[in-house]
Amino acid sequence: MEFKVHIPFVQLLGMRLERMAAGEAEIHMDLREEFTNSWGVAHGGVTMTLLDVVMAHAARSADTPEGEALPGVVTIEMKTSFMRPGLGTLVATGKRLHRTVSMAFCEGYVHDQQGVLIGHASGTFKYLKGLPVGGKRIQKLNASD
Repeated sequence: MEFKVHIPFVQLLGMRLERMAAGEAEIHMDLREEFTNSWGVAHGGVTMTLLDVVMAHAARSADTPEGEALPGVVTIEMKTSFMRPGLGTLVATGKRLHRTVSMAFCEGYVHDQQGVLIGHASGTFKYLKGLPVGGKRIQKLNASD
């Protein structure tokens, strides 16, 4: 499955969107050496990015199994807990717990390829009709934003 929007950083990390529908998303990523810390395991920033991206995609997924995408989102806040070091292929799953017209509340998990829990996050996302592009602002949700 292709990502619905082009995100250069996500592409650089080699993330693969496996599923995005009905308020859920799943993303896989093969950990490469350049994304590890001094102990040779997934850098915390990589794990957090994976959690952020999978929750954002869960927030954007429509309530139907067909996988349509809702408007773009930006992260308002995120809390992350790291349980174990990440190695090999990382599998992230995200779920939208609740949404309003302008906000989505989500949680995400990252497991290794054996299914061991690596990290957990919760996050709040704001829906936007448009995002800054090339220094310009295109349509946005509210004029007061």
